[in-house]
Amino acid sequence: MIGYVTLGSQDLERSAKFYDPIAAEMGVGRMMEFPTFIAWGDANGAPGIAATKPYDGNAPSVGNGVMVALECKDRDQVKRLHELALANGGSDEGEPGPRGEPDANGMVFYAAYFRDPDGNKLNAFLMDKAE
Repeated sequence: MIGYVTLGSQDLERSAKFYDPIAAEMGVGRMMEFPTFIAWGDANGAPGIAATKPYDGNAPSVGNGVMVALECKDRDQVKRLHELALANGGSDEGEPGPRGEPDANGMVFYAAYFRDPDGNKLNAFLMDKAE
């Protein structure tokens, strides 16, 4: 359903330093790049993410309650994305770990939360067997 998500950026070079290693960990790279826009993802149609200077020329702002969720293959990848985010100018919004109680099938929501250098909130997550 989702094709891509764009997040406002004041500094595309800084955004690139943040998102390039996260994209690489997710197995993708830059798929489009213009002076005001960089997009990361799979050019074959998988959902992607982009950093952009706002079209209207105004300063970007963070949406209250807006978050981009990056689906991971395992708990180690959740941890690596969180570490990459913090190592590349992001800030911590919640250490990797289970959230809530397991569901009826014994699955638990496992996630880490962080913000990019512009303050946009992201998480890395998966549904996994409770330990």
